[in-house]
Amino acid sequence: MADRTAGQRTPREAGARGRGEPSHPAGPDTEDGQVPAAGADAIRVLLVDDHQVVRRGLRTFLEVQGDIEVVGEAADGDEGVARALELRPDVILMDVRMPGTDGIEALRLLREAGSPARVLIVTSFTEQRTVVPALRAGAAGYVYKDIDPVALADAIRSVRAGHVLLQPEVAGALLSQDQTPAGGRGGGLTEREREVLALIADGRSNREIARALVLSEKTVKTHVSNILMKLDVADRTQAALWAVRNGVGG
Repeated sequence: MADRTAGQRTPREAGARGRGEPSHPAGPDTEDGQVPAAGADAIRVLLVDDHQVVRRGLRTFLEVQGDIEVVGEAADGDEGVARALELRPDVILMDVRMPGTDGIEALRLLREAGSPARVLIVTSFTEQRTVVPALRAGAAGYVYKDIDPVALADAIRSVRAGHVLLQPEVAGALLSQDQTPAGGRGGGLTEREREVLALIADGRSNREIARALVLSEKTVKTHVSNILMKLDVADRTQAALWAVRNGVGG
């Protein structure tokens, strides 16, 4: 699986990026291309793809990353959900089109089961009708199989750090689907909540927002929950897109 971008950019910034470039800041900082040192807190990754060759290629590359550990594989959505609940990975690399239970249905099943794993869709399908449902179902990112391997590793780190990974085409597809009028939502946000929302739209994690606004992470989580409730959206991705459409932030 090799794909497109993999850092992480905000929905508004993503449009300025090319297909093979990162669409948001990656996870942990690296220097001179060095991979972060391995440790007990290595990112645990589960591979879910019906092509054994793809899984083998991903495993071969990821296993040389000092901070990433491949803990298991699955060949379809049902097996992927079962393995995720058994192995409790941090990040799941999931294809969309698979026999039986596909990636989108697997995302829904994982959400219903309360899995905390972050799911990064890695696929060759670029159609809007695939991108939008995947992100609506709870995917933390969507990249393509022609992504540069190093960029994929950075995407895993970024998603694990709490970022939402949106490539330019993905952001555009979601924005075109979000036709909710600006009026009637957002007026009840406090000034602090609008500040938090602007940083969510910039792709910041709760920890980064806490640092930027000199707040505790617990306080930031409360603000995020209030924002989602007031905007009547399901997740940070939809909140970020609402912010972009309604001019919240810089």
